[in-house]
Amino acid sequence: MFAIIGGSGLVKLSALEAPRRRVMRTPYGEPSGALTFGLLAGSEVVFLARHGYGHTIAPHEINYRANTWALKELDVEGVFALASAGGIRDDLGPGTLVVPDQIIDYTHSRKSTFFEGSGTPVTHVDFTQPYSAKLRERLLKAARDVGESLVDGAVYGCVQGPRLETAAEINRLQRDGADLVGMTGMPEAVLARELELEYASLAVVVNHAAGRGSSRHRIEMSELEEVLGETMVRAVRILEVSVRKSA
Repeated sequence: MFAIIGGSGLVKLSALEAPRRRVMRTPYGEPSGALTFGLLAGSEVVFLARHGYGHTIAPHEINYRANTWALKELDVEGVFALASAGGIRDDLGPGTLVVPDQIIDYTHSRKSTFFEGSGTPVTHVDFTQPYSAKLRERLLKAARDVGESLVDGAVYGCVQGPRLETAAEINRLQRDGADLVGMTGMPEAVLARELELEYASLAVVVNHAAGRGSSRHRIEMSELEEVLGETMVRAVRILEVSVRKSA
């Protein structure tokens, strides 16, 4: 069974058949909401809305530790995490679907490790390649199978939020090598690594980042919602194939 973490634009997996919910508690508190189990195109999955089912939890307030711990408790085969993002690189315009291969973390003050507290030994995890190669390949193969365009590889810059960035901040991210900007990729990815969970992200580009393209002067929120709805349908189509045992 695979897990799907839904971000903005996917707070409910409508394609899920025979859904049933389960409330879970962890040593780190409660996850963002009840976990929903069901069949996605015939394959058993568990779904968790990262921002809560009413989209009420801001990126910096998400209990990432509880979310990942709950999925580990279920012994899932892997985690596919959806995330909306702004496109910094010229070819990553609104409506583009991307499978990132690297992360730069700009967040602060988030609970970002399980290895802390009195009596806990200092533990370092390798994070050279932050995403599972196996799950990334599943996403890429699934996109080919359903005829969807999917960009292979990008650097995801994770910022604190919840505000959007200034044009100058995006210039800085670009100089650092970031191709995308989002608010939820970290510490989710590293917590999954600490728990030895296979984890990959499917990023949905909903707008040009601040100071770029149609966002040169301002970002129109109404336009983001329209792109997000249309593109998320394509993302779910890719997930339907990715979670199959034969994928």
